[in-house]
Amino acid sequence: MAPQHGPRRARIAFSDSAAKQLENITSEAEIHALDRALVVISVDPDVGEPIPGDTTSPQLRQYADEVESVRVLYFVTALHTVVVVAYIEV
Repeated sequence: MAPQHGPRRARIAFSDSAAKQLENITSEAEIHALDRALVVISVDPDVGEPIPGDTTSPQLRQYADEVESVRVLYFVTALHTVVVVAYIEV
């Protein structure tokens, strides 16, 4: 019998503005914090909360990692790709 595998992780992509933010990250702590949040989102893209008042499709969501004190704004495409719009330190 073949071993059971967990669910596939979602692909992560970055909007132009999020990519520019990444270029400015220099601290190992910031990289670790963002990486931790992206892993959580890639495993379960629905983990974040919808942004109140957003009626666009796909809906903009926010994930706050309280351990690392960061927030990631993103949306999930129909093909299950997570598109990061912004990374915010709290």
